[in-house]
Amino acid sequence: MRNKSNIRRPQPQTEQHRVDRIGWLRAAVLGANDGIVSTASLMVGVAVAHANASSIVMTGVAGLVAGAMSMAAGEYVSVHSQADTENADARREGRELKSDPAGELKELESIYRSRGVQQRVAALVAKQLMQHDALGAHLRDELGVTSIVTAKPVQAAVVSAASFAVGAALPLLVSIASPRDYLEASIAVTSLLFLATMGVVTARTSGVSVAPSVLRVTFWGAAAIAVTASVGSLFGVVV
Repeated sequence: MRNKSNIRRPQPQTEQHRVDRIGWLRAAVLGANDGIVSTASLMVGVAVAHANASSIVMTGVAGLVAGAMSMAAGEYVSVHSQADTENADARREGRELKSDPAGELKELESIYRSRGVQQRVAALVAKQLMQHDALGAHLRDELGVTSIVTAKPVQAAVVSAASFAVGAALPLLVSIASPRDYLEASIAVTSLLFLATMGVVTARTSGVSVAPSVLRVTFWGAAAIAVTASVGSLFGVVV
């Protein structure tokens, strides 16, 4: 007789997905990219306008602090607006479930049928989900609101501010270490290298192709630095 203790039971498989990183990854990428590009562009623009080294460094410091605070405030307000919209939709769905449960059941059933589920099965699934968590089912399947994409204002603000500060610190440190005669070139070149590195890290984290990610961030970073440098050279005044 076969020993039941030796029977190998199938183990549940856990798949590694990256979609749950969307919230913080977006904020981190946006913050770091803005930190590098805006700070490097500011310092290069001031440098080509014949500013002295201390003025360039102070410009970088001011850009870091102001930019980090601006990113935190902007992300918090923006994502909080999204959260307010989600909460308003949840309250409206709650009212509709109370006033017209039969209609909401039919609505949920029609959603599953539109996705290819047979009518009998769709009706059964809709009924069971309504009994289990009616509001959650409608938020998920009707509005597309899930725990993965739910807005998190504080997380977005903190991640954006921190990543901006880290990104801005890179060209700032380069400006401190570089001789004044090579300052503009040093900041521009190293900032593009930082952006390329960030593109690689972002691509690896997201599981996408590296080349397009690197090309995208370096191209727009170079364009921003070039435009700001042109403005600084046009005015050519000491700050």
